[in-house]
Amino acid sequence: MSAAPVTSPAPHGRRAAGDLVFSAWSAVSPFGPDSESYGSGLRRGESALHDVDQETWPGPYTRAATVPGFSAAEALGKKGTRTMDRVTALAVTTVGRLMEACGPDLAEHRERTGLVLGTGSGSVQSIMDFTRDSLTGDKPYHVDPARFPNTVMNRATGQSAIWHGIKGPNTTIAGGWLTGLLALSYAARLFRGGHCDRVLCGAAEEYSVQRAWLEWHSAKDGSRPALGEGGAAWLLETEGAAHEAGRTPLARLRATRFRTYHAPGDAAATLTRCVQDALADAGVTPSEVGLVAPLGTSGEEEAVRAALGAREVRWLRVRPLLGDTSAAATGFQTAAVLAASEDGLLPSGTAALITGIDRDGTVGCAVLTG
Repeated sequence: MSAAPVTSPAPHGRRAAGDLVFSAWSAVSPFGPDSESYGSGLRRGESALHDVDQETWPGPYTRAATVPGFSAAEALGKKGTRTMDRVTALAVTTVGRLMEACGPDLAEHRERTGLVLGTGSGSVQSIMDFTRDSLTGDKPYHVDPARFPNTVMNRATGQSAIWHGIKGPNTTIAGGWLTGLLALSYAARLFRGGHCDRVLCGAAEEYSVQRAWLEWHSAKDGSRPALGEGGAAWLLETEGAAHEAGRTPLARLRATRFRTYHAPGDAAATLTRCVQDALADAGVTPSEVGLVAPLGTSGEEEAVRAALGAREVRWLRVRPLLGDTSAAATGFQTAAVLAASEDGLLPSGTAALITGIDRDGTVGCAVLTG
């Protein structure tokens, strides 16, 4: 995780994270370039996976879920995008779509608006390409300096802020499959500490040949789900600020929780405890949970059921439709809950769970209410 220096806390000091609501969201996904496409794709329940064009994406995977027809120049224009890598372009586009959804009010408060964006390791393709050029060129320093910024982890977040004029705290989060949830938790902390009045938050991931090979070789259990890409983002602010700006709250952030496990066999029980703790923090009973958006890892749904007891819930399963979107995974799960809320599936008195088990020893969850 990397962070730019944050502004001094507001005069009113610390605030309760429970004051935060989700009032706008966006998604650039394999279903299409906007949130309408994402919501429609989820409602249809049709997989966005397709056969990989081996000329464009030579690599070990034969199927993937990529954003259709996406390129930096097509999405953002030719000016300023010649050296922009794919994950940065996806992030800048996703944040731009979110600002459009927020309306003109946001432009009036850029200094007190934060940006927290999750990523994997930045762009794996950019890092590996730049390193290769330094090894294969006539001299190690015969590399394209304009492409160096793409090799740092906070490139996508920083460029998103610069492109859209966001001047508040700017933070990059990297945490594997749980990146979206970790970004959400960090954004709540920025708000709670008085460093900003509203936070744009989300995560992005790219599909590339280099990422495909790394995922292929790092698989520990022989399971290699098809890969996906895209970005999801949302606006967190107080309910009062949302109403003042003419935005309708879609959900309330009640709690985020994380735990670690030592052995793979302990992951499910650890997630069960994590969910139980989060529900207790949120003041939500298992009987109030009506939606669950799981990451889709082994043993996860059984762990959630153990925490909720014998109760029927609606499952929002994103991974079978989009593939393994890595750093963007829990971001897309969060967007799925917000899309469901727009469809009337998260009424007042109902709670939603977003959960995940990461392969590197962490579990996490978030509790949202209508």
